[in-house]
Amino acid sequence: MDFDALFAKELDALRRDGNYRIFAELEREAGAFPRATSHDADAPDQVTVWCSNDYLGMGQHADVIAAMCDTARACGTGAGGTRNISGNTHQHALLEAELADLHRKDAALLFTSGYVSNWAALSTLGAKLPDAVILSDEKNHASMIEGIRHSKADKVIWRHNDPEDLDRKLAACPSNATKIVAFESVYSMDGDICPMDEIVEVAEKHGAMTYLDEVHAVGMYGPRGGGVSERLGLQDRITLIEGTLGKAYGVVGGYIAGSAALCDFIRSFASGFIFTTALPPAVAAAARTSIAHLKESDAERHRQRGQVAKLRARLDALGIPHLHNDSHIIPVMIKDPVKCRQIADILMNDFGIYVQPINYPTVPKGTERLRFTPGPLHSDEDIEYLVQALSTLWKRCALAHAVA
Repeated sequence: MDFDALFAKELDALRRDGNYRIFAELEREAGAFPRATSHDADAPDQVTVWCSNDYLGMGQHADVIAAMCDTARACGTGAGGTRNISGNTHQHALLEAELADLHRKDAALLFTSGYVSNWAALSTLGAKLPDAVILSDEKNHASMIEGIRHSKADKVIWRHNDPEDLDRKLAACPSNATKIVAFESVYSMDGDICPMDEIVEVAEKHGAMTYLDEVHAVGMYGPRGGGVSERLGLQDRITLIEGTLGKAYGVVGGYIAGSAALCDFIRSFASGFIFTTALPPAVAAAARTSIAHLKESDAERHRQRGQVAKLRARLDALGIPHLHNDSHIIPVMIKDPVKCRQIADILMNDFGIYVQPINYPTVPKGTERLRFTPGPLHSDEDIEYLVQALSTLWKRCALAHAVA
């Protein structure tokens, strides 16, 4: 059998539909973010990055870089094993304590990525808790969906950000069910924020566990960067908070935070934790430095919010359609996969502006978009250059000046 022919057939279908993904080959420059060197033949040598999840530029922060370099020199590079077999270091323990404090929880547990932490925690909870039923928001991330699927627990989908629908579906659960409500605070593609207080009220009414993904909120919201749950004063009412070290904190890794018994339960039963090599100690040290800094400093968040507001205002002034939300994520709607790819290519090659097209399956067909994430290191001049480029392309590509 010609396996390569089978692979090529599927890839050709992606290309025809405009959903084939092309990676920009960039080289980040410490201290120059959001500037990056491009190694793509058709793009300028220097481009401005507009779609990074390093939301606050902490991957460029001098203290974070120093912590990683100093620890690598002191401890070497890799952890040398799983946490259970030689890979458990002092840096891991310190980082978990920092994370537990961030969320005002008894304990925290590290994973190699946010994807793995969701997959491992939800699959373990669903598989090991008696008669588990996981009630999942219909727009939950792929990592949560995979974890629920892998658990083989009963699954109930509730309408996105709809506490009334959640209430009805919790009421319909069997009386013996262990109910787990899984949802996100900030949904990364539309940028909308959940009605967390109402969801928590409904879950408590039915005696359900709350599982909150704060991946796109940690570092960004709350007086110490504890996320939307901290901003709303709900941390103590959430059973499990899941987050990442790879976005606002500028490093890599994922985690959960909760009671000591909960974290020990996941530590002891989750294959995605047990059989995975631990994060390098230098990564753990850098992440702890970033978290500690953002607990004390609000300057990055304040500047970032200002730049988001400026970009939104300029898009409105020029009639460029974007989804309005209360978060830091600005989706500019294209609604056509081929045009989305074309516009992204022109922005990169002609204007030195890098933004990745977001197409199916990340978003539903017909909702293709460019997703902008202004940061504190984007200048006012960067914003004006971007909106003028978008305005030029809107006319050239005959796109609608409305959000439907």
